[in-house]
Amino acid sequence: MPLIVQKYGGSSVADAGRIRHVAQRVAAAKSAGNQVVVVVSAMGDTTDDLIDLAKQITDQPSPREMDLLLSTGETISMTLMSMALHGLDCDAISLSGAQAGIRTDTLFSRARILSIDPTRVRQELGDGKVVIVAGFQGINEDQDVTTLGRGGSDTTAVALACALTADECQIFTDVTGIYTADPRVAPEARKLKDISYEEMLEMATLGARVMHPRSVELGSVYGMPIRVASSFGSEPGTLIHEVSSMEARNKVRGIAHDLDVAKITIVGVPDRPGIAATIFAPLAAAGLSVDTIVQNAGREKFADLTFTLSKTDLPRAMKLVQGIAKDINARDCISDSDLGKVSIVGTGIQNAPGYAARMFETLFKERINIEMITTSEIRITCVVAENRVADAVRALHRAFELEQPED
Repeated sequence: MPLIVQKYGGSSVADAGRIRHVAQRVAAAKSAGNQVVVVVSAMGDTTDDLIDLAKQITDQPSPREMDLLLSTGETISMTLMSMALHGLDCDAISLSGAQAGIRTDTLFSRARILSIDPTRVRQELGDGKVVIVAGFQGINEDQDVTTLGRGGSDTTAVALACALTADECQIFTDVTGIYTADPRVAPEARKLKDISYEEMLEMATLGARVMHPRSVELGSVYGMPIRVASSFGSEPGTLIHEVSSMEARNKVRGIAHDLDVAKITIVGVPDRPGIAATIFAPLAAAGLSVDTIVQNAGREKFADLTFTLSKTDLPRAMKLVQGIAKDINARDCISDSDLGKVSIVGTGIQNAPGYAARMFETLFKERINIEMITTSEIRITCVVAENRVADAVRALHRAFELEQPED
């Protein structure tokens, strides 16, 4: 009997009517001869509402209590889903992350899954039940509830599917699949029938919000097919899976963009061994993630060092870097938060020349200045002014003819 894991996001279970609608879909999957595990997110804006409520109580809530509070959102969803299935005469049971055997590290608010013991889930499936699991949560070695951070329910679903060796993990959301670009920015964007783990991981890391990078990476490691589709229709969606080199197309598959970009430039950095470690070690210790790094060699053994990071991290990073710049006798420290990234992604980039030239020429014709450039084997990313990102996405989508159906 096939085993599938389905995940339903907050918009799919936003109210009682939508929960009943999802229950009908789940019951139909069970009636079709499948064993079904369902992972649910909190209803609608429940998580944000709980965060706001906590802020009304205190400006500095305990991380442990905050995780326990936020976990209640998924607890509500899972129990209501189980009730809805019982109303359809479909036997079901709801399990918290701890009851489902999800063990995490001790880092509250952004815990990582260490292991999953699927014994209880397998037992309930063996008894003919649909198993509803609360996403976004687990339990640590101290028996404290932890949450997995942004995209946590996606990660829960893919991790469970891997632990259960499911046939497929299905991520149901409010979009019909993975598109060649954000349709809200490029209306001519086309839905992809399939995409490789590698390409999807780059897209997700570079700003595509449909899937979280951690869940795609898990799927890749364990070879778990992931299907992204809409919970509001019957379209087949997009399959994320392993694509062999014979299937690789010599073309760009998608355009990703991200508006959450800021940069810091340290001017007049002494050019000596160990200086980069002196700058970036304190940032790492403070939990600040750095993206693109560019060093411009100067004269007289001085250089300018620029790096990008999230806009939300800029105030804290700038305060830290200003102290570092003073300690190393750098001349100045400046920042810019009016930036964004635009990227072309595709496995074909590594097999054929000309993609960088076409990208840069396209941006030049649109009079879009490139602030920074970074690359990998399957993507090229340009940092540009935030107010030109949408123009860049549309221009590149046209330049690489992504609106055209694939062969």
